Amino acid sequence: MAAQAAERADRIAAGYAFSGTALELGSVVLDGVAAPQARIRIPLGMLNRHGLIAGATGTGKTKTLQGLAEQLSANGVPVVVADIKGDLSGLAQPGVANEKVSQRAADTGDDWQPTSYPVEFLALGGLGTGIPVRATMTAFGPVLLSKILDLNATQESSLGLIFHYADSAGLPLLDLKDLRALIQYLTGEEGKAALEGIGGLSKATAGVILRSLITLENNGGDVFFGEPEWEPADLLRTAADGRGIISAIELAGVQDKPAMFSTFLMWLLADLFHELPEVGDLDKPKLVFFFDEAHLLFSGASKAFTDQVIQTVRLIRSKGVGIFFVTQVPADVPDEVLGQLGNRVQHALRAFTPDDAANLAKAVRTYPKTEDYDLSQLLTQLGTGEAVVTVLSERGSPTPVAWTRLRAPRSLMAQIDGTSQLQAVAASPLHAKYSTAVDRESAYERLAAKLAPAVEPTPPAEQAPDAQRQPREGTGEAHESTGAAIGGAVAGVLASSAFKSFTRSAASALGREITRSIFGTARRRRR
Repeated sequence: MAAQAAERADRIAAGYAFSGTALELGSVVLDGVAAPQARIRIPLGMLNRHGLIAGATGTGKTKTLQGLAEQLSANGVPVVVADIKGDLSGLAQPGVANEKVSQRAADTGDDWQPTSYPVEFLALGGLGTGIPVRATMTAFGPVLLSKILDLNATQESSLGLIFHYADSAGLPLLDLKDLRALIQYLTGEEGKAALEGIGGLSKATAGVILRSLITLENNGGDVFFGEPEWEPADLLRTAADGRGIISAIELAGVQDKPAMFSTFLMWLLADLFHELPEVGDLDKPKLVFFFDEAHLLFSGASKAFTDQVIQTVRLIRSKGVGIFFVTQVPADVPDEVLGQLGNRVQHALRAFTPDDAANLAKAVRTYPKTEDYDLSQLLTQLGTGEAVVTVLSERGSPTPVAWTRLRAPRSLMAQIDGTSQLQAVAASPLHAKYSTAVDRESAYERLAAKLAPAVEPTPPAEQAPDAQRQPREGTGEAHESTGAAIGGAVAGVLASSAFKSFTRSAASALGREITRSIFGTARRRRR
């Protein structure tokens, strides 16, 4: 009987015996017994065909992600992980041997050694200890912003008009206040005429967008937008020893803003898509992006948004980028996306309710047929750290379904202490580049300063004694005086006919520098 089980295990594992470099997932399990010699693997060159890691809470999804990230890094592939609870910070420190780890190593034929990996700690908008990740409004674009603001299709279309006008006029929108000012202008008497040729903007819709922006700002959302803007190249770095750097995006500080962090992660992907050249199939991907809590990305998403996600997943493969969606059930991901995920690691599912049963049935249908397992039963009985696996072979065909006992991560399977993380952030070469926010002069301020009408001087005889004293150059007094004059002139400037003339000329110089890509995201050419 044991010989027959070993033969079956070897037959399944033969489907995973690839000639090129592969990541080790674990070993085949039959009738609850692991066969250490029967190895389950993923070809490194097929990781840009994307994947899914799914399973109920507590079934081991995060540890699966951690193990894959370790091996990718060891093979020189940069990795991006969304760290929801802080658990993945442990990648930066060696793991700790114990009885469970030793048993798992024996079950999977793994020569387990405690190992640390190069980790860059990031934080969206600086809400956390990591290096701040920010985007300008211009780069973020109207589709992603509409998802955050929970706008309907009509409001999203109107927001697109606003961005289109800003692009045409060469007006960079760096932060929330720039966008608010532009909306207020476009709904004024002078601005309404500027939009006549492209469909107009109703005051009611503009009011909804403005209120949504104010709510976002009041809830702390303004910290995500501004400069320095994140550069995609900083996700593609390798360490001095050749290992890929793991960018761990700390999300604990924004767990109460799920629409914000899930959409911001999508912006990072869209930014990569916009910037990276076509490379086709490579021996190994240029980057692998693990998108945790993927259900949040699609919850309440508009059709336009979902369509853009589908397009991103379909096309970014040719840029050498692989995406793994991490979620509880496959039904969290639209079918059009699910159909593009060639590598599947399915942890245990629950079947307590009718909805659970429907999700289980759908999960079973996404796997190739197998005579070795009853998947409907197996998926509800998997132990922690076990999964049903199928991946794409080097020929692009699905491998046999395998009940797999997964390898234990070699790094620390826990959160590192805060002091160690702060020290790592302070030592990062990105600290000086991104840590200090910059509020440079943007469209609103530049127009106000350039077009402020000259103020007629008061005759000396009529001036009060204090008014005759001019601010001294090179002092804060002069700066405050200038700033007050600019601020007071803003309303008049935005209502002036000179504004329209200036923006038309600015369009010829600046507008053509803005190009919009997937999701309507944009980046200016670097100077």
